Amino acid sequence: MEIVMFIERYLFLALGILAVAIEIWALADCAKRKPASFEATFKRTKGFWMGITGGAAAVGLLSIFLQGGLFPILQLVAVVAACVYLADVKPAVSETQSSGPYGPW
Repeated sequence: MEIVMFIERYLFLALGILAVAIEIWALADCAKRKPASFEATFKRTKGFWMGITGGAAAVGLLSIFLQGGLFPILQLVAVVAACVYLADVKPAVSETQSSGPYGPW
């Protein structure tokens, strides 16, 4: 029985690290986008998405260190928020990158 608990603990830790990597990826991508791109695609504002992805990354990091309680539920909400940004907002904002007469700049 102890081996099952051991495997379960490290499996959840690995999934938590994967979730934090996704959340940090969403935060880093959001930080490098221009604010005008968000408004041009009607995807709220850059500040809104920085808050959502930053909060998701913070919850993810806390949930790795403080396991138990409400953190698994909050971690699920945080990774879903980061995935919404990556699946919906990022492609739309990427299409509106400004380009000059000689290509993107």
